[in-house]
Amino acid sequence: MVMSQQLHFPIVETSQIAEARRAVTALAGNLGFDETETGKIALIVTEAATNLIKHAAGGQLLVRSLAEAERLGLELLVLDQGPGLANVGQALADGYSTAASPGTGLGAIIRLSTVFDIYSLPARGTALLAQVWRQTRPGRPMPGLQEVGNSTSPLKIGGVCLAKPGQELSGDNWAAVQNGHRCLVMVADGLGHGPAAAAASQAAVEVLALKSSLTPLAIIEAAHAALYHTRGAAVTVAELDLARLVVKAAGVGNISGAILSTGAPRRLTSYNGIVGHQVQKFQEFSYPWPADALLVLHSDGLTTHWNLDAYPGLIARHPSLIAGVLYRDFSRGSDDVSVVVIK
Repeated sequence: MVMSQQLHFPIVETSQIAEARRAVTALAGNLGFDETETGKIALIVTEAATNLIKHAAGGQLLVRSLAEAERLGLELLVLDQGPGLANVGQALADGYSTAASPGTGLGAIIRLSTVFDIYSLPARGTALLAQVWRQTRPGRPMPGLQEVGNSTSPLKIGGVCLAKPGQELSGDNWAAVQNGHRCLVMVADGLGHGPAAAAASQAAVEVLALKSSLTPLAIIEAAHAALYHTRGAAVTVAELDLARLVVKAAGVGNISGAILSTGAPRRLTSYNGIVGHQVQKFQEFSYPWPADALLVLHSDGLTTHWNLDAYPGLIARHPSLIAGVLYRDFSRGSDDVSVVVIK
């Protein structure tokens, strides 16, 4: 239930590829991946990072652990702002290359991945998603892993959560709980940066774990009481009800939210204040949830002028890929940042 922070690797020179591979395979080993599975992950990291150097003059690799029912997994997001791909389908075929290489990199990544997705625009860059899953014993997921869904809900959830450059801990955090037709998601931004901010946002998502049967309004009120001895945080809680096709949300502080469907985005309302300290008002709002809708929640580490209309076809991609593109292109670069996408 607690959001595990993503590993972040800038890849701008070849020496950084081995460093990233060692760290990611160590994480895979800690999660119980066997030697064969860990080898697959090592190859994905090597191929993806090598492509960043060869084709985009560098980029970044984001890695996080996942849990879903009886499975554990790793998610890799590979982001660049290079020349992009004019024909994604052609680039995925073995033998295609623009760098005098065998042209098997993307094809290998597809074959080694449990889940694969890619988005690219000429002159705008490429974003690649690879998930590798393994079976685990029945029971509760390992602590510290983000649950990404369950077999009874059609919703998919993806996110990016990274610390301010130069900080080891992110003051942002997020978590989601799904149960049948109902999904609760929280994004919290602890006041300031570093360990104290992280403690505040951690306390907030722990409230979600304990109070997930309550309404968004009741959860944020409980978080207000729980964060009294912390720095406090900006917090938004949203509930997606697929049976009633409605979103209910309550927010305090500078967490932005938008429901995207046909027409203009519908922005979620958030009141001024700091959860745990001063709050102007608690109020829950309801919004329609169209069948093809997308919910985006993010902290103020992301600018608010993003517009998915500038990215043809992106709204149809995996939520993690959407979150990755938004982070890549609209992160302020001077703050903790979190972006969560649900569809």
